[in-house]
Amino acid sequence: LEEAAFQLQQIFRIDISIALNILGIESMRAGHSRIAYTCFKLAADRGYSKAQFNVGLCYEHGRGTEKDLEKAALYYYRAASSRHPMAQYRYARYLLRHRPENEWDRHQKAVTFLEQAAMAGITEAQAYLGVFYMRGQQPKEKRGLKYLLLAAKNGDAQSRYHVGVCYEKGLGVQQNLAEAMRHYQQSAAAGNRNARERLR
Repeated sequence: LEEAAFQLQQIFRIDISIALNILGIESMRAGHSRIAYTCFKLAADRGYSKAQFNVGLCYEHGRGTEKDLEKAALYYYRAASSRHPMAQYRYARYLLRHRPENEWDRHQKAVTFLEQAAMAGITEAQAYLGVFYMRGQQPKEKRGLKYLLLAAKNGDAQSRYHVGVCYEKGLGVQQNLAEAMRHYQQSAAAGNRNARERLR
């Protein structure tokens, strides 16, 4: 009976968190950002990862509360630790942008979260990793191309352009101008100006 009661209590807590998060989303859509933030925060403090991510967004963009990047990172980290892919991406980006250069462990944590988000299908993480590996102090071109191709397949025109550059210059792949042209054409058709220039 105690186990059953505990399970019911867990389900009840989760249901309240889901309801609060939905109420927060609807409030945000209606332009009531302060109410939305309050709902998200209540659900987040109950451990609901989607609400933790939403609280992070509120702090990052100053919606319903003051703008505070450190608090945003804290809530992104909580959601990322529960395997929320977009939170993993945003927290990793925070670490890479705001970390002291000598903190190697934060750098590694950021890359791990980015790779988890990329493999979960987050296009932004795939594109970020692709460029990250291409431009690093010790470029890993094949790995970078792998992530650029994933992002390009998900419709990211900028990544498609970068794939074209890889084929044109032989970065991580054997040089192939015809393949480069194909990628530039696809990127240009999606509205990428750099690809149009490259085609000329």
